[in-house]
Order: sequence, then structure tokens, then C-alpha cells
Amino acid sequence: MLLKGSNLKPHLSQQQTNGNSQLGLLQAPRLPKWLNGPLPHGTPWGSATPGNTNPYTNPPNTGMTRSYTFHISEQMIAPDGVEKPGLVINGAFPGPTIEVSLKSMSEDSFREGPANWGDWIDVTVYNDLSTEGTTLHWHGLLQTATPWFDGVPAVQQCPIAPGSSFNYRFRADLYGTSWYHAHYSAQYAGGLAGAMIIYGPHNANYDVDLGPIMLSDWYHDDYFTLVEQTMAPISEGLPPPVSQNNLINGKMNYPCDSVTIAANGLNCTPNAGISKFNVTSGLTYRLRLINSGAEGMQKFSIDGAKLTVIANDFVPIQPYDVDVVTLGIGQRSDVLFKATGKPTDAVWMRSTLGTSAFVGGCTLNDGISPEAVAAIYYQSANTSIVPTTASTVPSSEIETCANDPLSSTVPTFKMTPPSKPHTEQIINITYQSNGTHDLFYMNNSTFRADYNDPVLLDAKLGNTKFPADYNVYNFGTSPSIRLVVYNYAQTGVHPMHLHGHNMYVLDVGTGLWDGTVVNGNNPQRRDVQLLPNAVSSTEPGYIVIQYDANNEGVWPFHCHIAWHVSAGLYVNLMEQPQSIKHDMQVPSIMAQTCRDWSAWTGRDVVPEIDSGL
Repeated sequence: MLLKGSNLKPHLSQQQTNGNSQLGLLQAPRLPKWLNGPLPHGTPWGSATPGNTNPYTNPPNTGMTRSYTFHISEQMIAPDGVEKPGLVINGAFPGPTIEVSLKSMSEDSFREGPANWGDWIDVTVYNDLSTEGTTLHWHGLLQTATPWFDGVPAVQQCPIAPGSSFNYRFRADLYGTSWYHAHYSAQYAGGLAGAMIIYGPHNANYDVDLGPIMLSDWYHDDYFTLVEQTMAPISEGLPPPVSQNNLINGKMNYPCDSVTIAANGLNCTPNAGISKFNVTSGLTYRLRLINSGAEGMQKFSIDGAKLTVIANDFVPIQPYDVDVVTLGIGQRSDVLFKATGKPTDAVWMRSTLGTSAFVGGCTLNDGISPEAVAAIYYQSANTSIVPTTASTVPSSEIETCANDPLSSTVPTFKMTPPSKPHTEQIINITYQSNGTHDLFYMNNSTFRADYNDPVLLDAKLGNTKFPADYNVYNFGTSPSIRLVVYNYAQTGVHPMHLHGHNMYVLDVGTGLWDGTVVNGNNPQRRDVQLLPNAVSSTEPGYIVIQYDANNEGVWPFHCHIAWHVSAGLYVNLMEQPQSIKHDMQVPSIMAQTCRDWSAWTGRDVVPEIDSGL
């Protein structure tokens, strides 16, 4: 990725590559252990620890509200040196981190504050796009008592119309590392995503919080062109979208003499600039890894280092060591890195997509730039030199399209799900033709959103019968629900995401589930789990998940690959409909947003060519 004799001085400014974002810069803010606010027993969460407090029932009541203003717009960006129209938040890609104040931003442009576990987060979103709606989803938060603010159009809300705004207000009800992203079509693949850090009790000791490390595959076409490719009729014979690059905190270089650039006529600057980090010998660092991409499975490593995994998604776990961290789309892992090098050392950080799925790999990439790198500089190193370290991660680990074994990931807070849940539902995923298009089906039904008719708002009115393509599963008053999900679609691994819950992951495998439950007295919990690819048309991959139905609302369960959910791989899980109807107090902003959306769509045509989500 570097011309002969080059150093790592960027050839483009941060403003040219990433707008107002500070991620990837040596001067990017480091994160504290917690933030200002009340400190009972010396911390914002009092005496709570990951091992003594149920995070789902006992978040602290800090009385603090952290307020943000987000403007969503379009602007030219060049994260890898290739200039393209991107979607940005407050002029930044990645979007602002919900945690720290960006020093370079004027307080008049927006005010940004941190978040501790138990705080309220208040975000006013302005849609400055001229031709499409938008929403933001706060990935992994439970939204207990605020299910209407989960941020999925056609499910909990109508889209925010162009020129309109919407105010989200919700509790930081879990703690750890996550992200927020658009949930309107595949907008987040165009740039609408940012990190979300919620401080809470620690289950391992470290010296410095290095902050979010966002890993994302990257495409040189705009997101809507990619959706058009995804949703093209079978007769056009188009392949699925393939990524052209891979980014760490929104940055990477690209070989500008590539045929890809020449064919597309794009402006490209070589050596545009990669992400950089400073460390000090002898210290231990917390890295907050986030796969915020559209399709690609990430394999993260640091040359010559073991990484200690201390949390997956929003769940602290008993620490264990790995050479490489596997992250499907939407997954997060908090890891510890011990800086054991000399003061003058420079080391590569890597995140690779591996070989293309067309030749046996895990990800659809064109093979030109599947590995993102960032430079780690020790305290006395020249911060422009090119590291010369090499990876020792074997190719077999890169080509393994699976998360770590369930037996390795033991939650710090023990929870035992019912061995015999009240409801068990089998869901079969297939990929098949509807006569003109190849689409994903879940139990022979493909999903399509109606932006003007959110399911949750219908349920509040007492409606429990929906069109087939809303894919609503009404589980009534069932207190415990098990889903046995079979993947018969030979289209790769699916990162399956459940909103509103940390799901128990009971088993993962291929073939038919034989009833095995891994770590039955304290199984893995997380909000995204990789569902294996089908071995053949008759031997599926499967996951078995279970959740406690104690969070009334309508919760999406879907593949987090942007192109797969565009093609219908999505269901709605309705929870406690009678409580929704009789007890839920839905704020009037929800109806007003639908009125604003209805008025806008009365004048403008919405080009909903995919599922809408």
C-alpha cells in the first residue's frame, strides 16, 4: 500500500479523509475509567461489580442526562484516499463517539458529553439529507421502558423526514462497548455509524483505555448503488457487492494504480493516511473493538502479542487469551494488550478480511486490499516510520469463519436460563427466487418494511394481525423463548442480531441440533452470534438461542450483513402485546414523526427498492 521509499506521513489531511473525526489520530482522546457525576462508594455505580450485580435488572440511577446534537448529511470523504460521496454525522466519518468531547469542534456546533452506566442519553437528530429519510439505532441497549426509541423504521418509528428532527431519549442500561448506526436501508454502509462507550465496573485491571477501534469493510460505490446491485433481478446476473478495502477507525491506504480506480474514474491519492496509536512500554491497554462494517468478518491481531478478551458485546466474561479476535458484523470485543516492546519499537495492528468467499474465505472482497493496518508507536519511536513486524497468526485461524468456542466465553455474572422454556420456535433460513429476484426467507416469508406503519405503534392500538411480509412472531405472554435457527442458505455465515436483549447462546453447529446445551448453568450471552454456513442444501448450520421475555416491545431479529437484511433476512418478535396495549405510554413525538413522514412522502416518492432496513 506504500510507494517505494515512503514513510507514514499522510498525503491527505484528516479533514479530506474523514471530515471532523479525530479517530485514527495520535492525538485522539484517551478514555478515563469513568466520568463526572455522583460517586456513591467512590464510583458512579456504587458497589456494583460485574460479578455481584445483575446488569439487566439493577442499573444505577445516576440522575444524570448526557445531551447530544447530531446532524446527518452528505459530503465528499476519502477514508482510503479514494474520493466518494459519503454519509456523515456532524461532518465526521466515523460519526462522533458518544463518550468524549471532540476538542476541535466548536461548542456552538454541538455539545457532546460522556455516559456512565445508568445515565440518560438524549440525542436530537437532524436529517439534513434532501432525498431520503433516516433513523439511528443504539446497538445492544435494551431500551427497557423506552422500546419506541430503538430506532428501526417501520418497527418502532417512522423515518425522520428530510428537513425534520427527532429526539431520542433512553437509559444507558448496560455498560461496555457498542456503536450506533443508521437502520434505514443500508445507509450505515455509506458512513452513518459511530462508537458508543458506556462506562461501568471493570472485570480486569488495565492502565490506559485506548478507546474505540472501529473495523469496517469499505466500498468505493455509494451505498444506494450497492443496494441496487443487491436487489437486481435474477435476469441481470449480477454478483453480490464485494468490498474494495478494509478500514481501522475509518482509515487505510489504497493502491491507486488499481484497475478498480481506473475503471470507475475515481480520484485517488496514494498513502492517504492510516490510523496511528501511541503506547508506553510496560503498560496494559484496553482496546474496544467494534465490527461496524457492512458484510466482512474481521480477524483482529497485533503482531507478536497475545490479546486477553474481557468482554463480548455488552457482557463481561472471564478473561481468556487469544492470538486473533473474530468479529462478525455488529459484534464487539474488549481486549487487553500488554505493551512489552522497547521504547523505540513500532508494531503493526491488523484486521483482515482474509481471502474472498469466492475462493473459500469468509468475506466478499475483491482481494486487492483485504487487510487493514494501523501503526502502534512506542513512546520514543519515530511516528512516521513504517513498522517492519510480521504477523504470526496462522492462515487456518484467518480462514475459520466462526466465533471462539462457546465453552471459552463464560459470563462474569452467572445466569441460568430455564432448561425447558415456555415457547420454542424453529426458524429456517433459505435463499430462493420469488419469480424475479433471489431473496432471503425465514420460514418461507421474506421481510419488507412499511415505513408509514410501525408495528409497535399498531400493537399499542391493539392490533396483533399483520401482513405476512411484516414477519411478526407474536409470542404473547411467554416468559421464556427459545429459537432454533437453521441456515439452509449456502450464502455464508450470518451474524444474527437480537434487539432488546442479550440472548443466551446455547449451542452452535451444523446438521440438526441434538439438544446439547454448552455451559447450561451459565451459557454465553451476547447480542450478535455467528450462524454457520450450510454444509449442503440438506445439512444446515444452526444456532440455538434463548431469551427472557421481560422487555415488552417489538424486537428485530435479523442478519446484520447489510445486503442480507436488504434482501429480507429479518423477523419481528412481539413481546407481551397486552402490556404494550394497556400499559405502554408512547410519547406523542412518535405520532408526530409519522405525520411529518406522511406529509413528506405525499410530495416525494420513496425509492424503497430493498426490504427498507
